[in-house]
Amino acid sequence: MRKLQVDILGLSTSPHTNGAYALILYELEGKRKLPIIIGGFEAQAIALKLENIKPPRPFTHDLFKNIADAFHLHVNEIIIDELHNETFYAKVVCEVNGEVHEIDARPSDAIAIAVRFNAPLFVTEEIMNEAGIKEEQKEEGEDDDVPLEPEETTPSLLRTEAVLEELQSELNDAINNENYEEAARLRDEISRLKSSS
Repeated sequence: MRKLQVDILGLSTSPHTNGAYALILYELEGKRKLPIIIGGFEAQAIALKLENIKPPRPFTHDLFKNIADAFHLHVNEIIIDELHNETFYAKVVCEVNGEVHEIDARPSDAIAIAVRFNAPLFVTEEIMNEAGIKEEQKEEGEDDDVPLEPEETTPSLLRTEAVLEELQSELNDAINNENYEEAARLRDEISRLKSSS
């Protein structure tokens, strides 16, 4: 399993998601971004730490950090290593008394913990290939309207390809406008369409 190091690009919200946020991760040595939809509480916990705002009383993730410090538990890294039915899974890799443990966690909680421990974030290459988004750059001289050979396609395939082209164009627009929540939705729709065709 190859791991790609990522960092937090930011959080964005949309009025269409009932208080959910898109947490945007980006490859440190690449050009892809990975949007993950998270809840408002977790988004707030991440944002407060990123902005170095200390709440008057510890939040859950701050409490975890305080307990971990008291018992000399160190968080080595966070890895987002699974994706099932559009749900991401993560592990908090921690060490105490020389023993390393991998603890299952939601990515939002794992990242809220990571920012408190200054722990590096990783995503498996497989997940980045499946769910990462990258703005497609047209090569110089590339023709927008390349005709398809009629003998190589069927009418339903042509319709699917036309829909995929339209969705990819919308995805590129969403990325350019930094509307990552919409980009994540479009990415998932493209994946579903590709897997059903």
